[in-house]
Amino acid sequence: MKFSYKILSITFLLISTIFSNAQELIIGEERIEPGIVVIFEGAIKDMIMPSSTNLNENLTDIHIEARVNWDVDNIPKGTPKGGFVPYLHINALITNQKTGLKTFIDLIPHINLSDNFHYARNISLPGKIEDLYSVKYTISPPSKYDVSLHMDWKKEIGNSFFETVTYSYKDIKFEEIAKASRR
Repeated sequence: MKFSYKILSITFLLISTIFSNAQELIIGEERIEPGIVVIFEGAIKDMIMPSSTNLNENLTDIHIEARVNWDVDNIPKGTPKGGFVPYLHINALITNQKTGLKTFIDLIPHINLSDNFHYARNISLPGKIEDLYSVKYTISPPSKYDVSLHMDWKKEIGNSFFETVTYSYKDIKFEEIAKASRR
């Protein structure tokens, strides 16, 4: 009996530790044809380099992210399963639902050891961290100057990578993420 209790206690402690260190707020999950999976997250603020193009961690409330990868199933031939989808243009409009104040940000490619490549930006919320927010993401395909399409893509998929898409989410609570720390 004591042995089972000890194992249960250790298991609970390990699970609690894992979840407290891997804290991210999933805002939404979407799929864009031809097989792109997008996970929108609010993450714990972090020091991002270079500092000349990223908001200082001390001035930041959260790290807003879009993890954009090829699906592991039902994707175009030759596509790396689960691989990062580069050259996209992603922005987020964060609106304080109480005051109407807004923050608009372009998400840029980042890399870390937990998510690998992803699109993100440190931001200061337009209001109190306790307020509710709405977030509107716009994802545009690479321009014709960023990526060229081969004839086989045109025949199998079409004349473009995909059409611009917009996703909106309401009643987002960033408070727990904003109060958390990576260190």
